[in-house]
Amino acid sequence: MNEHQDDVRTTLDPVGLLDLTQHEIQALKSRYNLADAHTHQRQSERQRQIVSRLSDLWFESEEGLQASYEQKFIEAFFRLHRQPTALAKKKTLLSYAASISTMVAGMFLKQRRMAVTLLEPCFDNLHDVLANLGVATYPLDEEALHDPDRIYSELKRRVKTDALFLVDPNNPTGFTLLQYGRRGFEEVVRFCKDHDKLLLIDFCFASFTLDDPELARFDIYELLEESGVSYLAIEDTGKTWPIQDAKAAMITASDDIAEAVYNIHTSVLLNVSPFVLNMLAEYVDDAREEAMRSVRDVLERNRETARKALDGSILEYQEPVAKVSVAWFRVDHPELSATELQKLLYAQGVYVLPGRYFYWNEPGKGDSYVRIALARDPQMFADAMALTRRLLDGHAA
Repeated sequence: MNEHQDDVRTTLDPVGLLDLTQHEIQALKSRYNLADAHTHQRQSERQRQIVSRLSDLWFESEEGLQASYEQKFIEAFFRLHRQPTALAKKKTLLSYAASISTMVAGMFLKQRRMAVTLLEPCFDNLHDVLANLGVATYPLDEEALHDPDRIYSELKRRVKTDALFLVDPNNPTGFTLLQYGRRGFEEVVRFCKDHDKLLLIDFCFASFTLDDPELARFDIYELLEESGVSYLAIEDTGKTWPIQDAKAAMITASDDIAEAVYNIHTSVLLNVSPFVLNMLAEYVDDAREEAMRSVRDVLERNRETARKALDGSILEYQEPVAKVSVAWFRVDHPELSATELQKLLYAQGVYVLPGRYFYWNEPGKGDSYVRIALARDPQMFADAMALTRRLLDGHAA
């Protein structure tokens, strides 16, 4: 990119951007970046102790085997998530970003000439990765999963493709099948098994269901394995810990397709940095020891700040099932769309995401929603919410 092109991008009107990632790139230049769901909060006291040992972890990683650090991280991760079956199976593949794991899944779909039904709304790069690989993609309204008594019949009525792709918990809404205990996932798995569908699940926000008294992440891999369903499951660390995007993602496949997925995976990358894996294992183990408090406390504080600051304004908080690291608000205004509101906030230095991009099939459905990222320094977040409220008061319905 030449200097002129770079200048154009730094001044680009956010309305002209093509997808959510382009918005997030633009937001990195804003004073109050509340766009991407990556973690930008400060380290907790316990996490600062890990940072103080980074040089030791670096030199330790130089001496050990790659396989040792891969196993150390995978064991730490699945212990935290209480997924003993995934750990015992020893077939999880690592990459350095969830989008890479999604690309591997998309390449498998393309290789098998499979069309896929994808949840809507969801983060649009899931659709974009699949579309860019030439995978035919069709929408599934999240409402199809809202009644456990009707999940099977709704999927039977709506899913006509070879594969079904869910996001649980969902970004941006916070919906999760875990609110039904095992039953919701059991119904999805039963449908896919009965009708010979490949089941793909993005679990990248699953950390936010841990140690939640209203939810319990049971051993989902046990259900998947014992059912005999064909599946691909994607996990991630990038939305959970403040590690400046030094992250890892995972993809796990059912035995019937594991070899084919492995062969695609090795065409994409060799390995994830052993230093990154060694460091991540420390963060994951720390989170298990402290029951995710350092993560939850920041999110809860900022979620409450947003609710109080925006209460009574034209932004109505949408209560999530899983308390994920983003907040979903409905714009209650007869004339002001989410895109127009985003542009007004952008002019004041506050960058939020407009909802239309999450509705990748019918963008108009998202015109009444904005998403606000919560994994931020609480003081910065409070300042952003105060500024947002002042602007909203000037545009009361």
